[in-house]
Amino acid sequence: MDMHKHQKNIINIIDNNSNNSKILQGICDYLKAKIDYYDWVGFYFKNGDKDELKLAEFSGEPTEHQIIPFGKGICGQVAVSNENFVVQDVSALDNYISCGIQVKSEIVIPIFVNGKNIGQIDIDSHVASPFTKEDEVLLEWVCAQVSLLLE
Repeated sequence: MDMHKHQKNIINIIDNNSNNSKILQGICDYLKAKIDYYDWVGFYFKNGDKDELKLAEFSGEPTEHQIIPFGKGICGQVAVSNENFVVQDVSALDNYISCGIQVKSEIVIPIFVNGKNIGQIDIDSHVASPFTKEDEVLLEWVCAQVSLLLE
């Protein structure tokens, strides 16, 4: 993975768009297009004062999971744990919400603004065990950039 190139291109997306929604959509589209095992890329954010996540910008197949209660599935667990969650084989997980039968693995990284977990980036892959430490580092960096936008 060419980390430096991805970071440079994402900075360009941030610099060349005036509103956050366009930036988030641009990041989703970019990651899905440029990393071949990223089959679905989306952002979920805390839904107001409710203990649930709401789907925001995404790239990939539409999902019926527009709202995810805290604690449910990988995304809902990250909302509570405040920690990265890398699942190389979703079939091995009990508390899993499937977005589609092709999904084999998933990585979710939380976004913090002023120390508070306000959302996350969620990536589904149709390949088993594709994610490495590099994916985590890149996505943590993406979340840090998004955090600066939302502060």
